[in-house]
Amino acid sequence: MKNLMKRYAVFSLGLYFLAMGIVLIVRSALGTTPISSVNYVLSSHTPLTLGTWTFIINMVLIAGQFWLIRDRYTKRDGVEILLQVPFSFLFSAFIDLNMWLTSEVVPSGYAMSVMLLGTGCLTQAVGVVLEIKPRVAMMSAEAFVKYASVRYGKEFGRFKVWFDVTLVSIAVILSLAITSHIEGVREGSVVAACVTGYIVTFLNTRVMTRATLRKMKSVVTGH
Repeated sequence: MKNLMKRYAVFSLGLYFLAMGIVLIVRSALGTTPISSVNYVLSSHTPLTLGTWTFIINMVLIAGQFWLIRDRYTKRDGVEILLQVPFSFLFSAFIDLNMWLTSEVVPSGYAMSVMLLGTGCLTQAVGVVLEIKPRVAMMSAEAFVKYASVRYGKEFGRFKVWFDVTLVSIAVILSLAITSHIEGVREGSVVAACVTGYIVTFLNTRVMTRATLRKMKSVVTGH
């Protein structure tokens, strides 16, 4: 139980870094991540916050997962999907917290925007690695892609690309319908989509390995 609690703590820490990474990319004013593109557009034109819309969309994705396994439901799948609800709430709260903490961050020029974008991508990648290591849960978007790829017999990576492209397309259509111009999708969105995965791979295999994390733990605890 103690080990399980530690793993959940690491996963929760990963959610915080992931939320901060997304927020820094938003603050760069160069676009947002594909997974947050729809949420960003909706939050820009409604009283609801980015975190609130993130939670709502996650609930839609959770409902979609139950629909995808409707004729092959197992108790294990049900538990895995329902476990996403509290973590989605925590993740959404982290997004709003970080939006508040960075409310005065306004890039003074393109160079600062690029710096915020790069920092956001790195921070987001750290969050993803911290989510992967404990192997206790999945976020709603990745879980939706997993169940959809299994149901339709598609490779996970390829389906993830389709999923991201669909979200960005919806965001573009929404922003055009509301304001007649594109919001939340710029060069930073492309950079975040293309670069973050490579940073995750590098950190996961070269820097934040299990051996490295054990050494860090021994230094901190003295064991």
